[in-house]
Amino acid sequence: MIIVYTPTGGEPQEYDARSLRVSEVSIAQRTAGMKWGEIEQGLDSDDPEAMRVIVWVIKKRAEPTLRYGDFDPLITEMTTRMSRQEVTDYVDNAFALAETDPDVTTDHVVGVLQRIIAVAVDPEHAEQLIAEKAAGPKESTAEDAPEQQPPPEESSPSSTTPTSTSSEATGSGSSPTSSTSHPELSTT
Repeated sequence: MIIVYTPTGGEPQEYDARSLRVSEVSIAQRTAGMKWGEIEQGLDSDDPEAMRVIVWVIKKRAEPTLRYGDFDPLITEMTTRMSRQEVTDYVDNAFALAETDPDVTTDHVVGVLQRIIAVAVDPEHAEQLIAEKAAGPKESTAEDAPEQQPPPEESSPSSTTPTSTSSEATGSGSSPTSSTSHPELSTT
């Protein structure tokens, strides 16, 4: 989850809650008086205290003396957004459900997913991803198909034993090796 903090008259700043270290999570929990799970749930619902503590902890990396009481943004200056990866995961899961549940149509999934465009940190990415998934897999044409290679004349079964990395010939001097023997020609 990305917290977008836009101080009045300033530029938006993005803070990724997933970038916290365990020690920082401990500080956030103690400071906010919330367990990590509660903080995460708070981010899902734009809880001001959850957003504030995460931004404060991350800001402390650059400003170690920043006190929690000194970081008191306006309620309208912070909101949460879904990262590109979260959007991708959410969209993939929604379309996977449509493939397995005959009661869920692609149109229904697209309708539900329109809501995440507004909460995505990159709305264009979300919109494009939804459109691509709704269109389904690209049908290959003759131009898109890879050239078919003729099958090899003889195929050897794959072996589970490792191959030698030595450049020396193996086997006895009187028996040919695969690197020195030539394939026998058939007379039929």
